[in-house]
Order: sequence, then structure tokens, then C-alpha cells
Amino acid sequence: MKWYLVKIVYRIICGEGLHTPQFDEQLRIVSASDALQAFLKGRLLGERGEERFLNDRQEPVKWKFIDVSELYLINEITDGTEVYARVQEEVHEEMYLDNVRRRANRLYEQCLDQSKIVV
Repeated sequence: MKWYLVKIVYRIICGEGLHTPQFDEQLRIVSASDALQAFLKGRLLGERGEERFLNDRQEPVKWKFIDVSELYLINEITDGTEVYARVQEEVHEEMYLDNVRRRANRLYEQCLDQSKIVV
């Protein structure tokens, strides 16, 4: 068996759907004998992940499975193995870098809070 990374995409529809389109992209690791089996397994996971519920304003929310949009073979799982990469082109370099640093700092602080380490 081989390991694959699959990207599963959902459309999130709140109420009547009269809002900016929202999509949830999930990266999942699956074990499969080949790419076709991994793709089909991703689709099955996506279909099983569809759900409907009421949000905090009692509006119906629907997560509609769209499809598996990406599939990557993971050659070896070891500490530090790259499982996904994406090249991002940005017009506003400094805004992008500031955003990355803010998110990293927030994440670091959350990790510190969860581990209760005092620095």
C-alpha cells in the first residue's frame, strides 16, 4: 500500500446561498494501492463528509461535496516529510509577508497556551 494526499473540496451554503461563495478545502492522507483507488477513496470520504445543520442564527448550513481536486503520492512518511506545497504569487509582497508573520505568531501563542509553557 502507498500513501496519498488528497484535496477534498466542499461548497458551504448558508441559508439561501445569497452570500459570497465559500469553499472548504481539506487535505486528507489515505492509504491505497494506486492513484485511482486513492482518488475514489477521497471521493468516498468527501461524500460521507457532507452535512447539514443549523448555525448559531438558526439558518440552515449545507456542506456540499464538490470533488477531489488534487492527488499527490507521498513517497515516504518520515519526520519532516513534505506532504503539500503550493507556489503563491502575490502582488503585494509586504502585505503577504506581514500576514504570514501575524498568523505564525498567533499560532505560536496558541501552541504555548495549549502546552502551558512560560517563555
